[in-house]
Amino acid sequence: MDMEGERRSEENEILARLHRVEGQIRGIQRMIQEDRACEDIVTQLMAARAALDRTGLIIVTDHIERCLADPSGQTNRDQLQRVIEFFLKFGGPPTTASTTIQPPDKEQE
Repeated sequence: MDMEGERRSEENEILARLHRVEGQIRGIQRMIQEDRACEDIVTQLMAARAALDRTGLIIVTDHIERCLADPSGQTNRDQLQRVIEFFLKFGGPPTTASTTIQPPDKEQE
């Protein structure tokens, strides 16, 4: 398979994965509307997130391979450093404050 065909195959794989995640998200929305058990919903959320993480890893890996595939055999250190920083940022934990668990507000008696 030539490089263009290989790239198209990888793109199709990524799109197929994203379509599956889209279906998972729709399923989660239905679960919420149907008032399903919290544990079931969170389990599906974790599965969707894992699928997104795997898809992101495929994209990042492909990016790294492309950046390192310099036909001259020379590796641009600045470019390599940028790719490494990007990879580490992608692989890190969420940085939003929304990940902090807060107890629900209780009405004053």
